[in-house]
Parts: sequence; C-alpha cells; structure tokens
Amino acid sequence: MSGQAGDGNQGFSARETAPGLDTGHAHSARVYNYWLGGEDNFAADREAAEQAIAANPGIVADVRANRAFLVRAVRYMTAECGIRQFLDVGTGLPTASNTHQVAQAIAPEARVVYADNDPIVLSHARALLSGTPEGACAYVDADLRDTSAILRAASATLDLSRPVALMLLIILHLISDADDPYDIVATLLRALPAGSYLVLAHPASDIRAAQMAEMTKRVNQRMSGPRATMRDRAAVTRFFDGLELLEPAVVQPQQWRPEPGILSPPQVTAWCGVARKP
Repeated sequence: MSGQAGDGNQGFSARETAPGLDTGHAHSARVYNYWLGGEDNFAADREAAEQAIAANPGIVADVRANRAFLVRAVRYMTAECGIRQFLDVGTGLPTASNTHQVAQAIAPEARVVYADNDPIVLSHARALLSGTPEGACAYVDADLRDTSAILRAASATLDLSRPVALMLLIILHLISDADDPYDIVATLLRALPAGSYLVLAHPASDIRAAQMAEMTKRVNQRMSGPRATMRDRAAVTRFFDGLELLEPAVVQPQQWRPEPGILSPPQVTAWCGVARKP
C-alpha cells in the first residue's frame, strides 16, 4: 500500500489514516515493523524506533534474529514434531516468513490462527496473508489478556483436542506484572492437549542491561497502549514451568538451533525457548 504524499505517513492508505486512528503516538507493532525494514509505520513510530536505535544500536539486528528464530522454530514444529496447528498471538504487521508461510511450505494442510488487538494489524493481515487451499489461515481480534475470547475464536479454525503450537514471540513484555503474564500463558496452555508446544521469545533486561533500560524508557515515553516490561532469563524461564524444555533450553534467539553457516549477532537482547506440554 502506498501512503498519501505529504501526510507524514508511510505505507498506509487514506482509509487507515482516517480520524480516530492515533498517529501521534508510537505503536509497538509499527515500531517493530520499522525495525524489520517495513513501510507500514507513521512518523511517530519512526521517531520512537530511531530513539530506540540511538539508545541500543543493536536492536535492528536483534529483531531480525528474533524473526529468524520464529522461522527455525516453526520449521522444527512442522517437520520434526508433526505439528499442523498454530496459534500465533501478537501477530504484528505482516512481513516476510510469517508463521503460516513457513508451516504450509512444509505441510500445506497446516492451520494457523493469528490473534492481535490492533485494527491496523488485522486489516493488513486479512488483506495480505492467505493460506494454502489445503490448510487454513484465520485472524482473531482479541487482546492477549482475554484468553477466553482468543480460545473461543481460535476453536472455529483449530481442533483444540489435537496438539497446537502456541506462539508468543515478543509480546509478553507488553503484559505488566500486575496483569500476571504467567497466569495468561498457563491459562492458554491448559486449554491445549498434551503434545502441544509453547514457542516463546521475550526481550531481556539482563543483556546489554543499561542500553535496554534506556531504550525501554525512550520507547515507553512515546508509546500508545501498554508500556514494555523487560524481564531477565530467570523470569522468562518461569513461563515454561511444568513443560518439557527442548534443548538448548532458554537461550538467546541466535543460539536456538542455528543453521550452519548463517551469520548472526554475537548478542541478542532477548531470551527464547520451545517446550512441549507433557
């Protein structure tokens, strides 16, 4: 999509910049889109993203390493674990190598449900993302904190009596401790059968700690909606309580089953892991 000349926007149609849309504050999905090299962002998003880069210059390489982790994890789930159903919460704006594209390239019959609470994300997803004829690709308008709404809507596409890969990548930092992110994850997992998987990545507070703290402060000052809460390795590992962590357990994204010969940053400011529900 192309923006309107002279409106200070990039990548959005006139419909999407209609009154009522808050373009004066940054939004986490659009900031992330900018870091990934996308065009679906506004001036406020770009300013926040650049402020983050100034505080933590490695952030662009970090988010791309997180995207590469998603690709490797989905490939592993599909090819090695036989998973054919994915629930991807906190979808973000569409970019390359989305969950359904990776899964359905291996198993065309794979079924994927995306959930997000941002209307721009959902409108883009519906317009730009389509699954294979053999599989399915659906979109749920729901907040991660509303687990019952997510599960109810997802059940229209997914068979929740069969294993599902629950994808929570770079989303749980937007859930404050007051909203108990651990209970949210546990509630979603309780609705899934044995043999399901949790694929999780979370920004780290204990890697490049000073840079991450400054970056978080700058972005939170410019953000609409939830403020970010970074967590350390121990706090991220707690999300996997009661599950069977796959090797190499909780590591930085570039360290999770890397592909030979692929260059990646030596440090990535996130923790990630994949675990099976017994």
